[in-house]
Amino acid sequence: MKSFLSGMVRFRRGSWEMLASILIALGVVMLMQPWFMWAFTWSFLVTLTGTVMFIVTSHFPE
Repeated sequence: MKSFLSGMVRFRRGSWEMLASILIALGVVMLMQPWFMWAFTWSFLVTLTGTVMFIVTSHFPE
């Protein structure tokens, strides 16, 4: 956990890409669940944020 947080602070690729991947997966789960309308409503925005974040962080140094 400490290496993850230090990677986030120093703008290293691994930690930020992991967070972006989690956001993409969370958005897809929110899109496919049938119980909560608020989750379905926000799913596109969460997936889009994760995708843009992944594209940006792919340019960070290793």
